[in-house]
Amino acid sequence: MLPHRGKTILLLGILACCGGCFLTGLPAWVMANDDLSRMDAGRMDAEGRGLTQAGRLCGIIGTALTVALVAAVAINVN
Repeated sequence: MLPHRGKTILLLGILACCGGCFLTGLPAWVMANDDLSRMDAGRMDAEGRGLTQAGRLCGIIGTALTVALVAAVAINVN
């Protein structure tokens, strides 16, 4: 059984929310989705499910904030 990567995913997600933009948010989102599917299949330690879900949510929020910021800048440039 594979060890969970919950702490790493949460760290990437938090960095995304604190200005790391999609450079850390997107990897957190993708890694979390992969890990959650492995946990559901019983191939990964499910102990880190909470950390993984929290990191996924932070990654989604960080990515969404980056998209909104880029859109706002693009609108204001024109």
